[in-house]
Amino acid sequence: MATDIKDRINLKEINCEKELTLAVIGGKWKLIILWHLGLEGTKRFSELKKLIPHITQKMLTNQLRELEEDQLVFRQVYAEVPPRVEYSLTEYGQSLLPVLRMMYDWGKKYGENVIWKDVPPGER
Repeated sequence: MATDIKDRINLKEINCEKELTLAVIGGKWKLIILWHLGLEGTKRFSELKKLIPHITQKMLTNQLRELEEDQLVFRQVYAEVPPRVEYSLTEYGQSLLPVLRMMYDWGKKYGENVIWKDVPPGER
């Protein structure tokens, strides 16, 4: 089980708000999870797994737990048989969408002008 954010992040090592932000949303998968929930809305675990094929089930579970504990993702459990669980963004999670959009736009422009500049579109 994931731990409280204050246990996962050594607050004594955080020197500014930018470092805190990166500590909360950093890593390979959290931004991708937030992106899908923000653009496509509420998703079940299996739907997220299909949208992020290279993530393991264990890693997706861990990342969702941390995002929930960090109050970026809301986990709704329905009392059904079999149980149904859905994930959506909280208000804090929604507030990250402009930042994620800017990161996407920057990455697209950087990729086109630097990374894939001399690579034909069919070879990307």
